[in-house]
Amino acid sequence: MKFKTREDIEATLEQVFEAVSDFDGIERAAMRRGAEVTRTDNLTSPGQGMTWHASFPFRNRTRTADMLLKTYEAPHQIELFSKVSGIEATVEVELMSLSRNRTRMTMSIDMRPKTIPARLLLQSMKLARASLVKRYRKRVANYAQSIESRYRTTVHPIR
Repeated sequence: MKFKTREDIEATLEQVFEAVSDFDGIERAAMRRGAEVTRTDNLTSPGQGMTWHASFPFRNRTRTADMLLKTYEAPHQIELFSKVSGIEATVEVELMSLSRNRTRMTMSIDMRPKTIPARLLLQSMKLARASLVKRYRKRVANYAQSIESRYRTTVHPIR
């Protein structure tokens, strides 16, 4: 099952990449939502090969996830691979500069089941696909809006 959307953000390519590659901030946001996140690599700077282990409640069960940063091509692309309860998911963020202060962010999630229970979960998600796509697009739009508001003062200073 694949979800894909794109958003145009009023910020420079470098600013948007800085926001989407703020892994510490993403970890803190996940923890605020009830997840336990642990970084499991020894890298000193962000880059390919970063790994995490997380556990979080979903559908009345605690799920565990192992994540690997497969691609880190600044400032254009990030690809994250994860295994969650029998589902292998790839999250890809691609950035393209439209103008000096405008960036297009394309975000996609591709999920593939590897077990029978995971196949059943994805099958039930397919039945609710329309509402899931709507929620996914809204979440990405809100994320893009937060990036835009974070850098608005540096792009368009108040005079």
